Amino acid sequence: MTHLGVLLFGSEEVFGSFGLWAFLTISAVALFAVFIPLVTWMENRRKERDAFYKSETIRRVAEASGDSAKATVELLREQHRMGLQKTREGMKIAGIINICVGIALLIFLRALIGADPVYLCGLIPGFIGVGMLVYVYVLAEPLV
Repeated sequence: MTHLGVLLFGSEEVFGSFGLWAFLTISAVALFAVFIPLVTWMENRRKERDAFYKSETIRRVAEASGDSAKATVELLREQHRMGLQKTREGMKIAGIINICVGIALLIFLRALIGADPVYLCGLIPGFIGVGMLVYVYVLAEPLV
């Protein structure tokens, strides 16, 4: 094996890092070939189970009658409204963060480069943040 390493890399000093190189290569392959697909599959299975349980609940409510059915439908509406509200709050935070990143990038590039108008690249994330906030406050349908 040492002879192969010397042939590939030219000296025994470089061959000393061959073990580290092999370990990192195998780790990267394992990460992208095994771990990420496994986590994705597990997440999809969880979402599938959640959807199944929710549909079963709706089916049983549809079969039932009376006040419990109305209360369950109201609960489902409330869960949907809470999900929309959580999404909007996330967009508000993301918009504010993008505006702050844009301002910081403007200041940083202006101080780093100076007279060239490269610092105007900071307007890109700033306008993305403004667009998010405009959508949340102006364009999105109101929560009921």
